[in-house]
Amino acid sequence: MALFTDPFREMDRLVNSVLRQAPAATAMPLDLYRTGESFVAQIDLPGVDPSTIDVDVEDRTLTIRAERKSVSGDDVQWLSHERPTGTFARQLVLGNGLALDRIDADYADGVLTLTIPVAEEAKPRKIHVSHAPRSIEREASSADVAAEEQVEEKELAAV
Repeated sequence: MALFTDPFREMDRLVNSVLRQAPAATAMPLDLYRTGESFVAQIDLPGVDPSTIDVDVEDRTLTIRAERKSVSGDDVQWLSHERPTGTFARQLVLGNGLALDRIDADYADGVLTLTIPVAEEAKPRKIHVSHAPRSIEREASSADVAAEEQVEEKELAAV
């Protein structure tokens, strides 16, 4: 009995096994949106032990780290191993105008949700324009000054 070996299938299998080491962006897909006066980041972290999740902010850089452990043991024989394991990290550079001291983090159903509020000084605000009512005397005096200037200009033109 002869066994058929397809070199292209073998090459495809080798390439897939190398690419299986997923980059952090694939291991930690992220949705980011603004709602009201907050930005919300949702990061998929299924199968991660919540005690391994670490969120830090240092000099406007938000770093998220998490670990997904692999099943191991002498009696484990892998048939397919596609889910990435190990420690993953993702960084976001945050802009000015965010309240970094009030970031809220919640992990539920395999999704880490970070709520980043906009700082008070960065929120749009209405500026009140004050005005003083015009008095009739003030209008009259400015009209008198304008008339006197016209008379002086005529006298100078006549000379």
